[in-house]
Amino acid sequence: MRRHEFRAMGTDVELLVEGEGADDALAAAEAEFHRLEAILSRFRPESELSRLNEAGAADAGPELVALTSLALAAREATGGRFDPTVHDAVVATGYDRDFDDVAPDGPAVRPVACAGGVRVDGSRIELDPGVHLDFGGIGKGWAADRAAEILAGAGPCLVNAGGDIAVRGGSWPVGVESMTVELTAGGLATSGRDRRRWRRGGRELHHLIDPSTGTSAESDLVRITVIAADAVAAEVWAKALYLRGSAEAADEADERGLPAVLVAGDGTTRVAGGLA
Repeated sequence: MRRHEFRAMGTDVELLVEGEGADDALAAAEAEFHRLEAILSRFRPESELSRLNEAGAADAGPELVALTSLALAAREATGGRFDPTVHDAVVATGYDRDFDDVAPDGPAVRPVACAGGVRVDGSRIELDPGVHLDFGGIGKGWAADRAAEILAGAGPCLVNAGGDIAVRGGSWPVGVESMTVELTAGGLATSGRDRRRWRRGGRELHHLIDPSTGTSAESDLVRITVIAADAVAAEVWAKALYLRGSAEAADEADERGLPAVLVAGDGTTRVAGGLA
């Protein structure tokens, strides 16, 4: 077993691969994280995403086009609960810089409208006036999936990007709350309000924006973990189910066959989506 750790996209990343001679694959997987961060980070003014947000339109590279298309498909699939145009709402709540530098308290903030227009035509991306993109956790999930594809050439592998997990081959025990799930493929992600939170105007806020209100979501869930076909899908559905609250989220996870672990504010933990 080879293990490699580094920091990228504002989180700790862990790469695990079973197999000899994996040094080149490990180095390539780390390089892919850093390359994608340079393209997709909203905190880097020179990134391709930041330049698109500033200009409102751009002939974009394949990575930005692909992730924008994935994000728009996710908005459609979730009925708008996942929305890449939450950028201004996220910033308005106070998450306008790397989380380590976010002020823990401040004056009250106003909600910001989401669900803005975005068009992708070939390599061309166009945003409606005043619309800016923020991919949130799916950028991290996408990087984890890409890194896992690279590592898979060296052997069964697991990529853990701050809780966004991508697996290719092998059998990997992963601790989720008070249980252990065994992953052999696909991805796992957790969305919650217990890690990234701060206060504005006496109200506790967090980074999970409800596009229908334009501010931090109000849910009886503290966090939810979802297992899906890949890390991007896990991220999308963890966010979408979180917004529904524990009862409706469990019902939808069952309907969609999405294994999920839900933790409510009262400490109650339940499983859904066929997870036993």
